[in-house]
Amino acid sequence: MKTIKYSKDVDILLIELSDKAIEYGEDEGQFIIHYSKDREPVLIEILDAKDLLIKTLTSIIQEKEVVMS
Repeated sequence: MKTIKYSKDVDILLIELSDKAIEYGEDEGQFIIHYSKDREPVLIEILDAKDLLIKTLTSIIQEKEVVMS
């Protein structure tokens, strides 16, 4: 089942894309992307999610470009 979960204790947003087994993960800054053995994205972890979402939504409201570091 595909789900989106937020863990307030560690400020991580988890986005489940597939029910496939996770084979490995790759760190991309604030994102950790977990892949199946077929290189299909299975799970996305967004670290410091609250800060990222606030910056993103503020940029959208102000119609500014969002830059991820």
